[in-house]
Amino acid sequence: MSAQTRGCGFLQVLVFMAVMACGVAWGQDAPDTQSVRPPAPIERRAPAKDGAKDAAKDTVQEQELVQPQFVMPPMAPYDKGIFQKTVASADLAFLKQFEGASSGDLWSDKQFKHFVRSEIPNVMYHYGNDRPLPEAMDNAIAGSRAPVKIRDGRFVMIAGKCSIFPGLRGEGFVWIDMQEGIVLGGFEFHPSNGEPSPAMTVWTKQIKTETISLGQLPPDFAADMADWQMGWSVPMVTARYFIGDENMKIVLLHDEDFCAPANGNYGPSDSDCEQMDADAADNDMTAAYYMDETNYKTNATAWMLGPDQVAFISVRERTCGGVLDPLGCRVRMTRERTRVILSRSPTYRPRK
Repeated sequence: MSAQTRGCGFLQVLVFMAVMACGVAWGQDAPDTQSVRPPAPIERRAPAKDGAKDAAKDTVQEQELVQPQFVMPPMAPYDKGIFQKTVASADLAFLKQFEGASSGDLWSDKQFKHFVRSEIPNVMYHYGNDRPLPEAMDNAIAGSRAPVKIRDGRFVMIAGKCSIFPGLRGEGFVWIDMQEGIVLGGFEFHPSNGEPSPAMTVWTKQIKTETISLGQLPPDFAADMADWQMGWSVPMVTARYFIGDENMKIVLLHDEDFCAPANGNYGPSDSDCEQMDADAADNDMTAAYYMDETNYKTNATAWMLGPDQVAFISVRERTCGGVLDPLGCRVRMTRERTRVILSRSPTYRPRK
């Protein structure tokens, strides 16, 4: 990144801080009334009369002007239209006979191997060292004893764990919707090459897009991926990427709300969920910095943190340190900063 670009990034941080001080979110012309909670009434005791300590028993309700709390925007709607070249359901019927078999057995089946290799993006991927992404998936699932799961007679999940680099871990899965012909997969490991760690990459050749978030993918995929994460001890919040039908890796944005009461698939609906939302925003920003630094290469390596990221974090901590909703402030500022970083890519298309 050029010095001029870094300078512009730091100036944007200073502008953002000034805008936040005025109570208006950066990049907006007016506050979003759909995403703020009204200030709660504050209960205070009336002042004591004639110095008597017990005379102030009656209370009054005051409506004080307080900074509104941040509320996560809704997830992006599932967009079936982004899936191209889906598979005919008749060509996937053979998978039903493998229910309960080991994932390794299905992976070694000649018909399945031909099918799945045509669906994995054939790009270079850095796992331990540079290798084709299909090879990384093969290392994870070949020989796996994990059972093939078919939910509702439709959603297939196979999974496995790598053993060639124990220090990096490495877990992978393939998810198939036999009815819609949609194929998605994932690979998670703990990089040691300067990439944010742990790192989760979702892939499919059926999508070509410049920007994507979890909400645009099938809800059943999101639910099954969450179950896979819990079953394989994969953190629910990680740096998260997407590789589609282009030779580039982009950020797979977190737009799920871990505090949503009905969102049992993603995390706890208690005090920890706000921290998870904040951590997810941090991971998106760090992943965006990383991909910006490495020009969106699928096998990128680089060392973080950059000076503009350090400067932003310092400004964010000072800005959010004394407000009513510090975690909400942190999420809001971090998400806006992530949009700025993503917008540096000439292919970026913000979600409307």
